[in-house]
Amino acid sequence: MSFNRVRRQRSSACYNKHTDFISKVVSSLRADPCKLGIIKSNLDEYRKQRFLKKGFLTAIERFDWVFEASDDIEDTCQQILADDYIGNRLRRYPLLFKGIVE
Repeated sequence: MSFNRVRRQRSSACYNKHTDFISKVVSSLRADPCKLGIIKSNLDEYRKQRFLKKGFLTAIERFDWVFEASDDIEDTCQQILADDYIGNRLRRYPLLFKGIVE
């Protein structure tokens, strides 16, 4: 007996909305590099919480890696937009970017 599962297609509107938000975050960071401090304070705020999903904790750890590698705004923006494991992990949790885009 075989079961064929049909994968549900992700809505392109949802994908575009998320992509638009990330591009606004990156452009806002490039316009005002001091906003990296907002991201760092968001990381500290979420790090203090007792119960977080493992994936969210991993994203916080990956952001720590990015900041340890370089404090340059361009390097950070490139890492957020990167199509690799760390970039995907950072973009998965938009709460980390809370307060960047007005």
